[in-house]
Amino acid sequence: MSSPKHDLFIAGQWVSGASYQPNVNPSNHEDVLGYYAQADLPLVETAVAAAHQAFDSWSVSGIQQRSDALAFIGAELIARQFELGALLAREEGKTRKEAIAEVVRAGQIFHFFAGECLRMTGDILPSVRPGVSVEVSREAVGVVGVITPWNFPIAIPAWKIAPALAYGNCVVFKPADVVPGSAWALAEIISRSGIPAGVFSLVMGSGRVVGECLVNHPNISAMTFTGSTGTGMQIAQKCAAQLKKVQLEMGGKNPQVVLDDADLRQAVELSVQSAFFSTGQRCTATSRFIVTEGIHDRYVAAMKERIAQLRVGDALADDTDIGPVASRSQLEQDLSYVQIGRDEGATLAIGGTLLERGTPGNYLAPALFTETHNQMRINREEIFGPVATVIRVKDYEEALAVANDTPFGLSAGIATTSLKYASHFKRHSQAGMVMVNVATAGVDYHVPFGGRKASSYGAREQGQYAKEFYTIVKTAYTFS
Repeated sequence: MSSPKHDLFIAGQWVSGASYQPNVNPSNHEDVLGYYAQADLPLVETAVAAAHQAFDSWSVSGIQQRSDALAFIGAELIARQFELGALLAREEGKTRKEAIAEVVRAGQIFHFFAGECLRMTGDILPSVRPGVSVEVSREAVGVVGVITPWNFPIAIPAWKIAPALAYGNCVVFKPADVVPGSAWALAEIISRSGIPAGVFSLVMGSGRVVGECLVNHPNISAMTFTGSTGTGMQIAQKCAAQLKKVQLEMGGKNPQVVLDDADLRQAVELSVQSAFFSTGQRCTATSRFIVTEGIHDRYVAAMKERIAQLRVGDALADDTDIGPVASRSQLEQDLSYVQIGRDEGATLAIGGTLLERGTPGNYLAPALFTETHNQMRINREEIFGPVATVIRVKDYEEALAVANDTPFGLSAGIATTSLKYASHFKRHSQAGMVMVNVATAGVDYHVPFGGRKASSYGAREQGQYAKEFYTIVKTAYTFS
């Protein structure tokens, strides 16, 4: 049986691509989910032109029309959570349970912004000049280019596309090459939501062709990107040269502090969830465990025991705790950092080896390094896989200093029973999101998401804070 072809969605029509690429299951390299269209430059130009043309009417469309469209999308995502979750697990490698939860989260995001369409507010103020009133309102930015990563192939597109449409923008969407299936499924639902032609387009393809065109196109008013710090910095520079609005979510090297007074069992469980679930492929994942010396040895022993219990296997298998690494190139990067850690003198306490399962896949045993210090490359650079380190410190003060000694600042956690240290850490941690006795990976859909330093740039994503990026403020004066 041949694998189906999946086209691009441009200007309200399904359009053949310039070429097609296979979508390969990382749990089983012999399983091809389908062939997905790749856009060339003329196709991207067509999508941008259609969005630019559609913007004038969509940006002033009725809020009920927008709300109904987003509610439709959200409802179908949730109704099809098991089907789409299986697709997501099959193409990205996270477990079926995690994948289903991601689809539900995407549906919830669309429902949230369906409500936001109806909650648009402004201000009417008196002027300092008699007889003049002042109205402050928000308007859509324009055509938004959306570039998303492979690790959350339906949730991250949802939290960019939903607010963009809710506030009256048009969208040209480029997903990551590794995970076209989830993006295509989302686009297919959006295509039936009732939004006018041109308001939303799906242009799959390489960053060199599709991404470069979106970033540099004069009719793209804003760019929102989630991915590597290096690529994000390049996008920021190009957008700044055009005075184009830009929003970036990039890397992380997130710390988890474990103090002597922590509940050991709780600390180990949240550490394992933070570092290794979703195969460690989350920008909010913990990669540095900073542990005070009084609990260090007990913590390391308990972590090794818990990691040894984790079942690595096919993403669709019910007994799998951790699926495969998403792609061969990412697996090679993970393995290279395991070797770097060894060369730097760290102790590989457990894992870090390739595993064989019933099918050819990207299976890697979760790795934990001990006896590390914060200047090692494995503690400075983002690995983005199931590889974590332990750093021994003397006390809370040193732990905080080490936690903040990083070019990144997305998420940070602390395990402690002390209200004093918990409160101090929340205030003094140099991260955009702080977790107390909660895993660093895992956030709600209705509150702001983002970090500091090299982790984020621009306005926050998600929740009501999303309007700061997807709208512009207008002040109007009226003499009566």
